[in-house]
This record gives sequence, structure tokens and C-alpha cells, in this order.
Amino acid sequence: KQPEIIRRKDMDQKKVAILGWMGTCLSIVMYVSYVFVIMGNVSGHKSGFIQPLAATFNCIVWFAYGLLKEKRDYPIMFANAPGIVFGFVAVLTSIF
Repeated sequence: KQPEIIRRKDMDQKKVAILGWMGTCLSIVMYVSYVFVIMGNVSGHKSGFIQPLAATFNCIVWFAYGLLKEKRDYPIMFANAPGIVFGFVAVLTSIF
């Protein structure tokens, strides 16, 4: 039988993993919301490009961090991948 502290640590790690995946889902929703910015840009209601540009670079850095860790951090990678794509498209559509 495992000591109480080990069982408790395992339970806490499960909760942390669930929290990580919840954060991943919320990040994806946040970055997919750029679709509405992109649609506005394409229809002629241009918005600024600084915020989506900053978000794109932020997502690139976090994605690289998740990728380059010794043990890849998939929740961080999945959470930031949509931000790279949609942020970049939002930047392009706000400029052109």
C-alpha cells in the first residue's frame, strides 16, 4: 500500500492535468475568436494589427517552449497553435 502522501500527489497531478487541458480549450476558443476579426477585415472594417501580431509572437514562443521541453508539453502546444494561424491571418487581413 502506498503512503498517503504519494496517493495525494498522484491525485493532485491528475487535477493539474485536467486544469491544463481546460486552459488549452479556453485558449483555443480565444484564438479562434480571431475569425470574427478576420471577417471584419475582409469585409472592409479594418482593425489594428498590433494586438494580433503580439498574440502571434506570444503563441510562437509558447509553442516553441512546449515543443523544445525535454518532455513535450502538448497542452501548451495545442493551446497556442490556433493563435499562430489565426493571429497571423488577422494581421495579414488587417494590413491588406
